[in-house]
Amino acid sequence: MTSPLPFSAQDHSSSTRNGLILVIYTVAIFTSALLLFSVQPLFTKMVLPRLGGSPAVWSVAMVFFQSLLLGGYAYAHYLMKLRSRIAPVAIHLALLVVALLTLPLSIPEGRGEPPSSGYAIWLLAMFAISIGLPFFALAANNPLLQAWFVRTGHPNGRDPYFLYASSNIGSFLALLSYPVLLEPMLTVRAQNLLWTGGYGALILLIAGCGILLLRSPMVAAVDVNDEVNAAAPDWLLRFRWIFLAAVPSGLLIAVTAHISTDVAAAPLLWVLPLSLYLLTWVLVFQSRPLLPHRWMLALQPLAIAGVVILLAIGGEQNLLLTLGGHQLCFFVIAMACHGELARTRPVSRYLTSFYVALSFGGMIGGLFAGLIAPFTFSWIAEYPILLALAALCRPPGDELLPRWSRWYAPVLALFAAMLVIPACSRGAVWSWLDDHRVWVIGAVAVLAALLAVAVRVNRWKIAATVVLALALIRVYPADEGRVETVRSFFGVHKIVVTPNGQYHVLMHGTTIHGAERVLNNDGTPITGRPEPISYYHRDGGIGQAIAAIHERKGGPIRVAVIGLGAGTLTCASRPDENWTFFEIDQSMVDTAKDPKYFTYVRNCAPDLKPVMGDARLTFAREPDGIYDLIIVDAYSSDAIPIHLATMQAMKIYKDKLAPHGAVVMHVSNRHLELASVVVGIADANHLKSWVYNDDSGRDDEYIFATNVVVSAREAADVGKLASSVQWALTNPTEKQRVWTDDYSNILGAVWRRLRDG
Repeated sequence: MTSPLPFSAQDHSSSTRNGLILVIYTVAIFTSALLLFSVQPLFTKMVLPRLGGSPAVWSVAMVFFQSLLLGGYAYAHYLMKLRSRIAPVAIHLALLVVALLTLPLSIPEGRGEPPSSGYAIWLLAMFAISIGLPFFALAANNPLLQAWFVRTGHPNGRDPYFLYASSNIGSFLALLSYPVLLEPMLTVRAQNLLWTGGYGALILLIAGCGILLLRSPMVAAVDVNDEVNAAAPDWLLRFRWIFLAAVPSGLLIAVTAHISTDVAAAPLLWVLPLSLYLLTWVLVFQSRPLLPHRWMLALQPLAIAGVVILLAIGGEQNLLLTLGGHQLCFFVIAMACHGELARTRPVSRYLTSFYVALSFGGMIGGLFAGLIAPFTFSWIAEYPILLALAALCRPPGDELLPRWSRWYAPVLALFAAMLVIPACSRGAVWSWLDDHRVWVIGAVAVLAALLAVAVRVNRWKIAATVVLALALIRVYPADEGRVETVRSFFGVHKIVVTPNGQYHVLMHGTTIHGAERVLNNDGTPITGRPEPISYYHRDGGIGQAIAAIHERKGGPIRVAVIGLGAGTLTCASRPDENWTFFEIDQSMVDTAKDPKYFTYVRNCAPDLKPVMGDARLTFAREPDGIYDLIIVDAYSSDAIPIHLATMQAMKIYKDKLAPHGAVVMHVSNRHLELASVVVGIADANHLKSWVYNDDSGRDDEYIFATNVVVSAREAADVGKLASSVQWALTNPTEKQRVWTDDYSNILGAVWRRLRDG
């Protein structure tokens, strides 16, 4: 009568054990992902100041991290091939402990200064030396712990992919919490120490996972893996996994580059597409997906068509709609690709090889969009290329009208010829097509979507139609006037010639960084010394500051200018003066010196030889006490090099000033309020600051309003500015923390701009 009790106790014990395994493994995988994705923005922030704040650092960092993910996944795959149960646990714990000994994160002495060229290679080497081992060990945790989980004999071990969703939830939370919580509240050093402590705690969790594995019955793996006779995935399927992972990975970097370059270079904008990317992994590997895969496959052609239409419209129409549209479409495309991966995932026996294929595809996509494309194309060509490839991610299927669809290729070729050939003649047909370009391109894109959804033509025909629509965007561009692009590691710059040919304009994304008037109103060329315009006109903040220092000194002045741009400020100098320019981007120097773009340098400083490199480092090597005026104007679009706006940076500027010198910082920005930041760092160095904020620009004449801060030791050092009603002596904002090399708060600057309008 008592015989059932032992079995009941045994069932209870088994249930408790399974519950403990599930909790420990879930928490360990979640924590590992949390650390994996929080270290990326942390270490990028540590390195970013050494490359002038270039947004491209993020792309290179993504390539590095994706490459190490591949290495970690491959290590986990081969580690689980060992017959011993103890060896994988012992080896991995030893690796984690060795990696812990390299923490906290730091940049090695003697490797802190980038070379004059080859920034991407230098950055990859910097990442490898400084963070390579800890990140590699973290990267292996997800597939390795899932493989251990299968071998514990847990009932859910037959389909352990739900743990991948847990991993991506951790990644998602880490990504969102960094700019909102960690960056505003903690210094870089405090973040570093906190992360190191979390790494140590993770080792204990993984040790617990290992103990639970070793205490599991030896027969567990055989009992769970009743799919031992299942056929191994063939190479065609493995290549498809790689392709399905590569396309959204590349699109992540491409869409981020596009919206940062051609839509709005707002700070923290990269967080949004990366968050959506991680969210797709969470959703597709749920036991019961919130968004069914068949819905995403049906919406994917519409999303591709939506991006084509947005690209045709351009980036300056309805900013919020454009940003939201690109990211919503990216989300749908990534969901379709990742959903296909989830649908075709193998049985748990081949789990680690599946993750190796995913990471390899992610690395290839990131490598193409993050490293190859910037050095191959002069514009963001990777975006449309990957968009066309996304059409090939659709699963194969039977066509509804196979007899008619065989004629599709010649009909499409004829249609393409009818649309492209008129662009060569520039006649009446071309004029009509150009006037209705958005409608024409949109119609072709919608045709591709309808063919996919209604007729179910094969993916190659859909891709060909998408390629035609994307080609028409280049044949019939949205920009008025003539546009040329220049691309380097530091971004994509456009040189725009206005439709009447009167102005040449330098742009980064939608932000103007300089302009020159080359024709008079009657169409005759302007000769002689060009007049500085845009932000640098004589009545603006920078122009007034230069004039005031000239008047105060009563003779030639010595000036340092950080940031060359179009070379406008070379024409603010006088023939008998010594002006030194500091620039990090050689492509900008080449652009400013090329008279077909701008003539400021040719006419005003033909012998210009800028000091190349990161100005924070190169300027620090200048002799102390020699400059009457230092002008800091080194912003790339609306993204800022934070390391040029810290207390330590202002200390360098102050050291280089002559006894009565002044520092002028140009802080005009659509997304960040920076004047109070400059006032704070100046006050920390015992300098007084005057703020100039002018809203009286004349955009039709390329005369822009400016926001400028001038800082000096005494009021007399800034001359007439101290008594001007346009310049306000400003005290530091109470309770606003001073920016240092160890602390900055981008989100706070965004909030102040929104609050103050």
